[in-house]
Amino acid sequence: MTTSSTHFDSDGNTHMVDVSAKTPTLRIAVAAGELQMLASTAEMIRLGTAKKGDVLSVARLAAIQATKWTQLLIPLCHSIPIESVTVDFDWPATDRLRCIVSVQTTGKTGVEMEAMTAASIGCLTVYDMVKSVDREIAVGPILLLEKQGGKSGHFIR
Repeated sequence: MTTSSTHFDSDGNTHMVDVSAKTPTLRIAVAAGELQMLASTAEMIRLGTAKKGDVLSVARLAAIQATKWTQLLIPLCHSIPIESVTVDFDWPATDRLRCIVSVQTTGKTGVEMEAMTAASIGCLTVYDMVKSVDREIAVGPILLLEKQGGKSGHFIR
């Protein structure tokens, strides 16, 4: 069986990609996730008056932690030593919050999945902390914004 996916062997069976022959390079991935919410919910988050506390600080910690758990959540991900994670939030509109995550390592494979997992978990943590006041919060999209390092080169959305 011939397939273009590197997660399948020549017989079509799933397997973890062999990266043993690759040369370690600096790998960077930036991903973002968005939440749409009521303007009043957004204002509560900005003011830090949510009943559960500082929403963005907790979401930042959750996103950082998520990078370390990606290998356990996504079956064919490699265990990657995470060397740096930054999590930022911005407000592109009064009712929209964006969680932007940058992950860095020096390794044989990229950190795109770690960045996208972190952005997802950051957004879900915000949702969890304010869902009691706004059940209509929408999460998404989750997007890879940039990838650097490795054979495939530099990608910018």
